[in-house]
Amino acid sequence: MDDISAWYEKNSDRIRLVFTIVSGIGLLASLVMDWTGNSGALGAFDPSWMAIVLCGVPIVAGAFLAVVKERDITADVLVSLALIGSLFLKEFFAAGEVAFIMQIGSMLEDFTSERAKKGISKLVKLSPKKANLYMDGESKVVDADEVKIGDIIQVRAGESVPVDGIIVEGSTSLDQSAMTGESVPVEKGVGDTVMSGTLNQSGMVLVEATKTAGDSSLQRLISLSRSADAQKAKIVRKANRWAAWLVVVSLATAVAAGIAIALSTGDGHLGFQRAVTVLVVFCPCAFVLATPTAISAGIGNASKRGVLVQSGEALERLAESNVAVFDKTGTLTTGKPSVVKVEAEAESGIDGREVLKIAASGEAASNHPFAKAIVERNNSDGNGIYEISNHTTKAGWGIEFEINGKRCSVGKVDKESAGFTLVGVYRESALLGTVCLRDSVKENASEAVSELKELGIRTVMLTGDNEKTARLVAEELGIDAFKAECTPEDKMAYIRDMEAHGSRVAMFGDGVNDSLALRAAFAGVAMGGIGSDAAIESAEAVIVHDNLDALPYLFKIARKTQSRITLNLCISLVLNFIAVVLAITGVLNAVWGALFHNCGSVLVVVSAFLLLFWKEK
Repeated sequence: MDDISAWYEKNSDRIRLVFTIVSGIGLLASLVMDWTGNSGALGAFDPSWMAIVLCGVPIVAGAFLAVVKERDITADVLVSLALIGSLFLKEFFAAGEVAFIMQIGSMLEDFTSERAKKGISKLVKLSPKKANLYMDGESKVVDADEVKIGDIIQVRAGESVPVDGIIVEGSTSLDQSAMTGESVPVEKGVGDTVMSGTLNQSGMVLVEATKTAGDSSLQRLISLSRSADAQKAKIVRKANRWAAWLVVVSLATAVAAGIAIALSTGDGHLGFQRAVTVLVVFCPCAFVLATPTAISAGIGNASKRGVLVQSGEALERLAESNVAVFDKTGTLTTGKPSVVKVEAEAESGIDGREVLKIAASGEAASNHPFAKAIVERNNSDGNGIYEISNHTTKAGWGIEFEINGKRCSVGKVDKESAGFTLVGVYRESALLGTVCLRDSVKENASEAVSELKELGIRTVMLTGDNEKTARLVAEELGIDAFKAECTPEDKMAYIRDMEAHGSRVAMFGDGVNDSLALRAAFAGVAMGGIGSDAAIESAEAVIVHDNLDALPYLFKIARKTQSRITLNLCISLVLNFIAVVLAITGVLNAVWGALFHNCGSVLVVVSAFLLLFWKEK
């Protein structure tokens, strides 16, 4: 018995599809036989019974169990009453059609939800089951779950990284597209972090595990995706409550219409027939389906863009937000210094390109972030470097070295800076020029802020940096307001004050110091799938990659989902009202009433399904 149950569970979707196809064939056969005048060709058997049994019985059984076990009056109760009433009237085609169309609507809803969850199954498939544990110069295959923090893992070309870690030997290029959406492989070397689930495309590397398999970036994203429950949205709960009232109203309307028509015409059978037709068309099926299907589709659309939304309520909150608050470092900026400009002193007799070349020559062997930024800018400008000698480090100041026998140095400079970090380049104690560095703004940050403003969203930046640096970034990006030198508590207090004055704040952050603000905000969004655990746990959505194009998109898809819900609810209510009027006046009989009403259910589900493929113009 258990084997049969397991087999049915595994193949339930296919079985339901087969039942639906057979039911459709039966209804079509019944219709053709009726139109050709051969309705009695099969004796007393009407092919519509195939749809009644295969699609209708599960609906009636489900409604009965919901009432008895859960005391829950659902839309299926009305469907069941309409189906049973049609059978009493011997309107077998109408009964079968009600069950058949409801089954199609249910399958479309499930298909929409499954499409929305496709990203989860892809993430699960990415999760490596085995790892090459490297010890004493040899590797041993173990389960990925057995890897402990501090273990050394060997990752060969073509293999997936089993756990989060840091490369301690070798270099390679990693395909991170599944995790971050980056289409181009990323070069990684000693000291670089790697994420579980990313694919090693070239060389062999040794990775020191910094997290276990169960706590990896990939597993966090899988858990977050699985929590994306459309039923958590407030609007879904409201729609379900309204649907319950609609069931009561429809029953009352059907009974009242039946009695009134029976008394006015003296025909009890006609009254009963009209009452059944009202039940058929008044079922709030489209109303119930309108909201959860749209939310599932909206969440699914977001997941395809690398944005994981935890719940329908989170999507609803984002749609209602009118202020976007950003942390600076790691959210709007890269968190790494870059060279903004190089200025040569007029008396030096050289240009900025030469100043940069001298600085890069001395810094070439250093791992300091400023040194890396100087060397990277020098390389991108196509400069070479000089051969140096007698390189020394002056603690707390900088470095000294010789080029062609002349003493050069790179270090602090006594100059005012407008939000920049200044590094002086000297030769024989004379200042040649300054290299201006700053935490570089992320690509597309300015465009993202501009788009948010076009959507009517006010932008605010909160940062722990000093006033000059904060002002420089805010002015460059066109941020409406900023507050500098903020502690985590200051950020939280600022957001609470804004919301106390009527604002609905969506907070975007990536670090531990953002967790309080993310929790305090009306909606919290963590930037970067490998951001801090505290930030991700505090947020209601995660933007996996660092592409800031996702910011305006997130508000757009949230608002698009809400507008689609509103459209679907209006469609369902208007169709219900029209159908009830037509049923009471006798324009629609049970057969055409079923078709008219259930086409409305399919229409709202298809409308929601199309949201999966919505793209920005």
